[in-house]
Amino acid sequence: MSLFSVNTNVGAMIALQNLAVINRELLTTQNRISTGLKISSPKDDGAIWAIAQGQRAESKAYNAVIASLQRGQSAVDVGLAAGETVSDLLSQMREKMTAASDTSLTTANRQALNEDYKALRSQIDIVVGNAGFSGLNLVGPAASARGVKALADTRGGSSIDVDAIDLSTSGAILSGLPADLMSLNNAVDLPNIAAAIDKVGQALGNLGTGSRKLDTHLAFVRKMQDTIDASVGRLVDADMAKESARLQSLQVQQQLAIKALSIASQAPSLLLQLFRN
Repeated sequence: MSLFSVNTNVGAMIALQNLAVINRELLTTQNRISTGLKISSPKDDGAIWAIAQGQRAESKAYNAVIASLQRGQSAVDVGLAAGETVSDLLSQMREKMTAASDTSLTTANRQALNEDYKALRSQIDIVVGNAGFSGLNLVGPAASARGVKALADTRGGSSIDVDAIDLSTSGAILSGLPADLMSLNNAVDLPNIAAAIDKVGQALGNLGTGSRKLDTHLAFVRKMQDTIDASVGRLVDADMAKESARLQSLQVQQQLAIKALSIASQAPSLLLQLFRN
């Protein structure tokens, strides 16, 4: 093919090809700068994009695990608050019971203590009956109590469990308390309420241990999610400093390519000089 042809301008064709290549690279760089991603679609790198998508899905699944653990935390916190109230009520009941054990009391005084005792006893059932959170009640009557089974992983194969403890007056821990003080048996009832207070303390200790388990696992899950997000970033995030330098370089190359194309396009017109007299 002749280099001096008016039908085929080889120089312009080469300059146009180079300009097209530069424009494609410039478009890629501009896309990376605008999205912040070097791999934003399967066209950029199908294998890396697929890996990143899988890890993104895993990270989002951890949101459900975190929500489940936080729900468990809230249920345990409500149960602990109710249990502490029950412990305080039992202490007041023991005070009334101890006072009623005084054989020198008049009937009127004993009845006054008895009314206070019964009010405190009924308050226990009110407290534990209203200690639910989102359908979970860890200290209510056995018939309505539900323990926590919070998700531990994204596969649903394991859970962080916190068992419910019946702190109602009909439950095993408090069922030995007398209904009133009018027929108080000092030798039996006073040791019983002291033992009940100790058992409630142990039960609250178990709930506290369950709360720490939830807290520890929640911290671990959040670290796992952060690690996954960081790993995805290493795979697909663009180096903005590098892309900025690349953008400036390509813009210069684009201008030079346009200039080269302009020069090449003018070459055929120079052949006219060969035909001048």
